[in-house]
Amino acid sequence: MAHSARSTLYFTGLLLASLLAWASPAQAQNDLLHDLEKQTADSTKSEVVAATFKGTHIINAQSVETTGPGMLAFLIQHRFGTLNSGAYNFFGLDQAVLRLSFEYGITSRLAAGIGRSSQDKTFDGFLKYRALRQTTGPHAVPVSVTLLASSAITTLRFNDPTVERTPASRLEYVYQALIARKVSPDLSVQLMPTLVHRNFVATSAMQNDVYAIGAGLRQKLTKRIAFTADYFYLLPGNTANTFRNALGVGVDIETGGHVFQLHVTNSKGMTEKFFVPQTDGNFFKGDIYFGFTIVRNFTIKSQL
Repeated sequence: MAHSARSTLYFTGLLLASLLAWASPAQAQNDLLHDLEKQTADSTKSEVVAATFKGTHIINAQSVETTGPGMLAFLIQHRFGTLNSGAYNFFGLDQAVLRLSFEYGITSRLAAGIGRSSQDKTFDGFLKYRALRQTTGPHAVPVSVTLLASSAITTLRFNDPTVERTPASRLEYVYQALIARKVSPDLSVQLMPTLVHRNFVATSAMQNDVYAIGAGLRQKLTKRIAFTADYFYLLPGNTANTFRNALGVGVDIETGGHVFQLHVTNSKGMTEKFFVPQTDGNFFKGDIYFGFTIVRNFTIKSQL
């Protein structure tokens, strides 16, 4: 009887050991399969590429970025006179133009802005819509595309009282497709086909419609500093023969709640109406305007 009990216990232990030996690899295999499934799911997830540019402006040009939904950005854009204006004008510091503007994020894709420039006492407004966003993962979208439409009106009084300028004749319109790609965490590039329409031109030889191709880039140098540049090439025409291509280079500095931009450019104006068809400075002969942009963001509507 005792021998039979010992035999039963022996076989019972052997059976339990066998079951445990079989269950352990099975459990390990299940854990491995679960990890593989999780990795596969992560690899098939599509993610939007963020912060192609750090601000809504590069230098002269606007970027594909828009102000976040419910956010209001206040921009102070300032340009001194040309460096080659001489010591009497303190190398441009005695001469300056200023633009103040507000940009508001209506949704995550749509933003609107208004501004006022001291140059020609000009008011401007624009809409920006993010039509495409660059994504990673399967079926990735390789670029971001933002559509820009803006208008500007000059309120400057003209010296010749015999020349009547109607409100419509003072208006100009700009249409752009901003096409950008974040090539790496440090480098972003942008292409900008542009059309400027002017309701009024001084002579019949000037163009009402001016076409240009712009390009811009941002190269990150440190965690908070980046090199920036943009350039607009005027397509052949009377405007291109009379005026020059706009060129700007600068640095972006992130300082907590705002971005501080320092730059030099051969364009005095700070909106498309000015720097695309009316740039007359020769960058390489000292017609360089030193300027800066300060951006401060405010939360108007919290996102729940």
